Amino acid sequence: MKFPAPLKPDRIVEFMVPDTVTADAPEQLLPFLAAMLPELKRTALKQMLAHRQVRVEGNIVAQATRPLEAGEKIEVNLTREFREFYHRRLRIVHEDDSIIVVHKGYGLLSMADDTKRNQETAYSILRDYLKKDHPDNKLFIVHRLDRDTSGLMLFAKTVEAKEALQYNWNNMVLERKYLCVVEGEPEQAEGTVRSYLLENSRHEVYSMPDDSKGGKLAVTRYRILASRGGYSLVECELDTGRKNQIRVHMKLLGTPISGDRRYGGHPSPIHRMALHAQSLKFVHPVTRRALAFTTPVPASFRSLV
Repeated sequence: MKFPAPLKPDRIVEFMVPDTVTADAPEQLLPFLAAMLPELKRTALKQMLAHRQVRVEGNIVAQATRPLEAGEKIEVNLTREFREFYHRRLRIVHEDDSIIVVHKGYGLLSMADDTKRNQETAYSILRDYLKKDHPDNKLFIVHRLDRDTSGLMLFAKTVEAKEALQYNWNNMVLERKYLCVVEGEPEQAEGTVRSYLLENSRHEVYSMPDDSKGGKLAVTRYRILASRGGYSLVECELDTGRKNQIRVHMKLLGTPISGDRRYGGHPSPIHRMALHAQSLKFVHPVTRRALAFTTPVPASFRSLV
């Protein structure tokens, strides 16, 4: 009887883009790989790019002319293509040794609570993905999105990254922008909503004009991007990150988010709550480089306005 040959282990080589690569002295991926791996012909390197055997900053890259930046980590799997993550409700936008940035679909919990321990969540999906590589791999949730909010979320893969982000969140997160479709149109085209938020025994958040009852300050800057047919597309930028902050502040303006029945909205024609975490910019907890990620306006939002 013949037995299948044992699977060859991955042979991965790593390179760091040097500080000599600048805007005045740019470098592209293929020439860089050719210099780092002189034993391989350019045709072989092109094949490796086409076969998804090259990653830059944790992301598979097939473009030979992809411009490089100083400090970026490049990995080449000399054995086979890199294993890719796929889930219909969750997409990895960026992954490296310390963090994972994902695009979460609406309807998916960020993390289970005591009443939903066996339910699939963004956390459980990513945890299982990491543990397939090694059972000791860890995952830490850094911030959450509501179940019915879609968009960008950040996770940490090490204790050090988690602590750096959690203890310095306000300093390390440079920008958080959300998109929402609200019912009606705010009186002012742009402005700032500032109030103090409290949570009642039913876990509903409500707004107070001052902190006399111990509420936490919440500040949301907004601007209207488009209006049509009784709906408005609004961009919200957070100066603070309180629970349900945007949902409460849009209700406070008299224009609740479409589909957000908990905070005054009616059922939405798009059959979801129209809130999306569109962009996230932060300082990497290890490299200290600024990273920025953005996603397009959901097509269903555009259909309303």
